[in-house]
Amino acid sequence: MALLRDRDLSSAFDDGAAFYDRFVALNPGYHSQLRRSAGRLGLPRNSSRLRILDLGCGTGASTAALLHHAPDAHITAVDASEGMLRRARAKEWPGRVKFVHATAEELPAEVTGTGYDAVFAAYLFRNVPDPDAVLATTRELLVPGGRLAVHEYTLSGAPAHRKLWDAVCWGGVIPLGALRGDGPLYRHLWRSVVDFDTAGAFRDRMRAAGFQQVRVLPTTGWQWGIVHTAVGAAPPARHGGDNPATPAHTTQEPA
Repeated sequence: MALLRDRDLSSAFDDGAAFYDRFVALNPGYHSQLRRSAGRLGLPRNSSRLRILDLGCGTGASTAALLHHAPDAHITAVDASEGMLRRARAKEWPGRVKFVHATAEELPAEVTGTGYDAVFAAYLFRNVPDPDAVLATTRELLVPGGRLAVHEYTLSGAPAHRKLWDAVCWGGVIPLGALRGDGPLYRHLWRSVVDFDTAGAFRDRMRAAGFQQVRVLPTTGWQWGIVHTAVGAAPPARHGGDNPATPAHTTQEPA
């Protein structure tokens, strides 16, 4: 099957939005793993001055994960699906959270007009046609030393993890999605993971995009070897050509 792209993918998410939160609730650890990845940004609890970009926010699960670690941060949450955003906006949020309908490739001025201390991207990069271009944009939006955390289905490369992913999708996810009329979306989910980078390949992609201190960390539970967090930092500012400036925050990132 061909992957869904651009408007076809956004439309599929629009159609699936009504059931999406209930669907992911069937996934053990879905929300806790998002919180784990958001925590790997190393955000300080005193977060009132932080500006965070949540790319591919969906119905707001990743936004909630960020608020768990930085409850006072200013968060701009972006998604290409209006249906998913409608679900997100219907929930209760602090006034410092705003939602923007846009693709990661064509961010409007209200998103690009400021620098961000951190960017969080959950389940985004395998769904964009040009991951390298989005990584380049992300790096440009980060302040010097700002951090990126990518929470993504990136298989380890081990055959056992590919077999587990196939079994989970074809034994449960795809049939259940088809019952709801969302078969194309969840067949896309399966195929997009199979066709996308392994965890190591995505680490190399981030390094090639100019990110520093890049690490790939596993999740736990059944997602071990299937979902990873890739974290890295934008280059620090330099004074006099050699000395790095203080990064936006220096909290140690948890494992």
